[in-house]
Amino acid sequence: MASSLPSLPPVPNTDPSSSIFDAFRISIAKKVSEALEPLTLEQHTPPFRLPGKTDELAKKVIDNFQADDFVAYTIFGPQYGCNTSGKGKKVVIEYSSPNIAKSFHVGHLRSTIIGAFLANVYKTCGWEVISTNYLGDWGTQFGLIAVGYEKYGSQEELQADAIKHLFDIYVKINKDAEADPEVKVEAAKFFRRMEDGDESALKNWREWRALSVKKYEAEYDRLNVHFDVYTGESQVGQKSIDDAITRLNEMGLIDDHEGAKLVNLEKYKLGKAVVRKKDGTSIYLTRDIGGAAERYEKYKFDKMIYVISSQQDLHVAQFFKVLELMEFPWAKDLVHINYGLVQGMSTRKGTVVFLNQIIKEATTVMHEQMQKNEEKYNAVEDPEMTSEELGITGIKIQDMSAKRINNYTFNWDRMLSFEGDTGPYLQYAHVRLVSIGRKNPHLLPLPPPSQIDFSTLIASSHAREIAFLLGTYPDVVKTALKTHEPSGV
Repeated sequence: MASSLPSLPPVPNTDPSSSIFDAFRISIAKKVSEALEPLTLEQHTPPFRLPGKTDELAKKVIDNFQADDFVAYTIFGPQYGCNTSGKGKKVVIEYSSPNIAKSFHVGHLRSTIIGAFLANVYKTCGWEVISTNYLGDWGTQFGLIAVGYEKYGSQEELQADAIKHLFDIYVKINKDAEADPEVKVEAAKFFRRMEDGDESALKNWREWRALSVKKYEAEYDRLNVHFDVYTGESQVGQKSIDDAITRLNEMGLIDDHEGAKLVNLEKYKLGKAVVRKKDGTSIYLTRDIGGAAERYEKYKFDKMIYVISSQQDLHVAQFFKVLELMEFPWAKDLVHINYGLVQGMSTRKGTVVFLNQIIKEATTVMHEQMQKNEEKYNAVEDPEMTSEELGITGIKIQDMSAKRINNYTFNWDRMLSFEGDTGPYLQYAHVRLVSIGRKNPHLLPLPPPSQIDFSTLIASSHAREIAFLLGTYPDVVKTALKTHEPSGV
């Protein structure tokens, strides 16, 4: 059918094969252009003096612009809304990135939701997407945990829930360190051994990391979020870190300050960025630099996106500026997608700490809400599973409906609501659509466009509104790609 469609002139940044409104705009522009020949629109505009009100004129144009085969084809295409603007391009998206042995807080959850959304949008626009979870699995805190594990560790508790057990140890050993400064000295020495590749120092750490990743994978699966790569600070090669320091030195970008090495970014109003501590160990920024270089060598990406809280704006700005000063040509292709804080997301028993606590709380409150209507509750085949799915959807939709850059207050009552722009309402609408199809099997599958009476549909104001709303979807997708903003969708 595509071969029989009317040909339209190519227009930059449009895709009439997937966007109804692009087809309308170009087709109308083509007809206007042909009618104006040999003069241009600019030459014709002054004497136009179009009579009547704009909205009335627009209605006349719409009434006279009939849906043709081109529009019907676009409407019924199976990939409606998708486009190929990113064909042949590759994007790496880093998001979620929780710290092993520390709490998975709501900031990580927001990064997870936004990052997964962006991955879907880029795929919809034809990009090859590599979803990356860059775990906080390295640093002096693991020296602390190693010291704490010798005192408080339990293999049984570690196997049962590695993340929770390591977090408990981290809290306890930090309290010890407050009372005894020698604890931190011992921890620093232990981490130095880890950086030097001491196998005895790395043995437990490897098990902690593997068990934590396994636990996280199960939790992400419940959120319907999947990563192509689980990497982390520990996976950045020592050679890449050393090469970064060497390059900075050779370019005269490093200053020494009391044994530490730093890059002075004050003239860019970004302060001073430490790249190596006085004890010789690497720091988060150094590992970020080495990791970015490794990723480019591995993926040859066209764009790399970091979904990181606005609280880290200074760190990310320093990171990007250092890469720019190091004259990496791909530094210009790095993008920071920041986001505001979430407030009010705590359980009825206290502050939320772990991802599974967030999911459990959402499931519990949704289950209690469902039980208030006994008749409907008894009709649900699996109320526990349903309440979990509704609860998770409620969390995700409330987050995505808030402007990304703004702080917002999470509202448990809104999460439970089956009215308005909420997760439960979205699920309810889907159930209703499925129910309509089940009760009217003669309507499905939809007939071909040639068998549909468009005049009947056009006569219905509701049908027209739905058609025009659906018609905006390809533009909404393109806007989401441009702005990296979930709330518009």
